[in-house]
Amino acid sequence: MLTKRIIPCLDVDRGRVVKGVRFFDHVDAGDPEEQAVFYDQAGADELVFYDITASHEGRQIMTDVVRRVADRVFMPITVGGGIRTLDDATALIQAGAEKVSINSAAVKNPRLIAEISGKFGRCATVLGLDANRVKRPDGSEFWEVFINGGRVGVGRQVLDWAVEAQRLGAGEIVLNVMNSDGTLAGYDIEMTCAVSQAVQIPVVASGGAGKPEHLLHVLREGKADAALAASIFHFRTWSISQVKDYLADHGVNVRKVPAAA
Repeated sequence: MLTKRIIPCLDVDRGRVVKGVRFFDHVDAGDPEEQAVFYDQAGADELVFYDITASHEGRQIMTDVVRRVADRVFMPITVGGGIRTLDDATALIQAGAEKVSINSAAVKNPRLIAEISGKFGRCATVLGLDANRVKRPDGSEFWEVFINGGRVGVGRQVLDWAVEAQRLGAGEIVLNVMNSDGTLAGYDIEMTCAVSQAVQIPVVASGGAGKPEHLLHVLREGKADAALAASIFHFRTWSISQVKDYLADHGVNVRKVPAAA
């Protein structure tokens, strides 16, 4: 049985880790390099970096940060934000990223998924999917895809886009439900489960983790392959080892943290 992964996420804005609620009202959460080293030593399975304002501000990708982090940690690194071309993705892979995550550019140019997958393989090609529950004028609910750091809705249905991204070559989807992001109230189990059942590639749940029970629920009921979290780890509310111990005690197969971590 495959192990479930626990993945801290570092949202980076102009060289600093930040954490917000529903993508906004950010507060400083430390230096990305030091945070990465901390999580590596704490037993995280992977680390995700998102430059959350690069696409919105039209800035270049943060290869310098990635290179410094890759030189100091041993866990896999996924990097997203500001990736617009195959050359951008190549620069990040060469800097030390194991995977690249594309969101805004993939929506605008879906062929980019196929280009990255064709060069580096599905395993290195991640779709970052920012989703939001929105109400139509008639009161019905629509699961909409958003880009530019959650600022722009594109009118695309989440499940349709997930399935198309898989067809184009995405090997993993990080589903970040904006309504839940930073709330500490739990993941969106319904949407995560729906996406997980719609595709055959791993789905990483993101948005809303506040306690170990939330990760347990999204890995079980949400059928996620991994759980991404930020606030509970950045502000030391829970440690990686505490979360993994809780999950293991409840029958979830995880890579246990060594006693020294």
